[in-house]
Amino acid sequence: MIDTTRDSAVPSVCLITMGCAKNEVDSAAMARRLREAGFSVTEEASSADAIIVNTCGFLESAKQEAIDSITSVPETVFIKNGIYKERVEIHKDNITLIGENADGTVITNNYYAFMPMEDGSKRGTFRSYTFFVQANHFNAYNITFENSAGFGKKVGQAIAVYAEGDDLVFKNCHMLGHQDTLFTGPLPMKEKQPGGFVGPTEFAPRIPGRQLYEDCFISGEVDFIFGSAICYFKNCELYALNRNETINSYYTAPSTYEGQKYGYVFESCSFSGNCPPRTTMLSRPWRIYAKVVLIRCDLSEQVSETGFHDWNKPESHETCYYAEYACTGKGYVPEKRPDYVHQLTEREAGEYTREKVFGR
Repeated sequence: MIDTTRDSAVPSVCLITMGCAKNEVDSAAMARRLREAGFSVTEEASSADAIIVNTCGFLESAKQEAIDSITSVPETVFIKNGIYKERVEIHKDNITLIGENADGTVITNNYYAFMPMEDGSKRGTFRSYTFFVQANHFNAYNITFENSAGFGKKVGQAIAVYAEGDDLVFKNCHMLGHQDTLFTGPLPMKEKQPGGFVGPTEFAPRIPGRQLYEDCFISGEVDFIFGSAICYFKNCELYALNRNETINSYYTAPSTYEGQKYGYVFESCSFSGNCPPRTTMLSRPWRIYAKVVLIRCDLSEQVSETGFHDWNKPESHETCYYAEYACTGKGYVPEKRPDYVHQLTEREAGEYTREKVFGR
């Protein structure tokens, strides 16, 4: 799956020195011996074939500093076209995955919430993912992430991408699924049912990070983008699947934390699908402080005239924040929106730029 070939035939080593003056002397000697053995010595860890950290083993702080210096080195992985039937997990910061192209580079699996485990329990939502990342400064380009388990009515939730961390970027990626396609962690502060959050971040700190999705295609049916992260979607297509119900799809179900300035922001995105007219909803609140803002989005006719649903939580009318600005399409009917949905002025919409939400 991984192509790590390098341009140079000469193996390179990055030598990192920490500690006292004696370590520096030792490193100079090591560098000389490495060159004599035919290696090139570089200061650029990101381009090296190997990394040597010369530090003091007597001090715990020095050992930890050495470990941190390795785990923070950026790595780029190039993935050739192919259908990779596997589950992938990323736990290391500063990783970039680059697919050959989004249509041809496919990571797929079919785990689902109703799937029985060896102990007789059900797998549950948060152990159903195909791709899992819990890290910071992660990038993915030109990759399809798929959960092929099928419609939620039969299999329950089935996550394609489980994304948690700060400064996560997905560009020109496809995320294909049905119920709960994309989870933008962290989890809500509290679960409603015991055991509802069983999974890889069940006991992790609840820290909402920033996530960027640009030029992505995301498909699903029920609540297929959900979670508590601060997310900016730019030029994405959200594609709702017909499940032959009165309400076929809820595009989003955020669980934004109380007091959090931003939740989900969509700029120049299209909300489409294969559903009959007026049978989809833009959002409903997984938790009552949900925030969703749509800026210059195109809403197809399949979007309900009311647009937003309160999930039978009337108290959310006072606590959630739903807003639109300069949207288009037959699904944009501002005069039919509920009273708790805001129509922004140009000045108000200026608070929801990519720079202000994502930071760059």
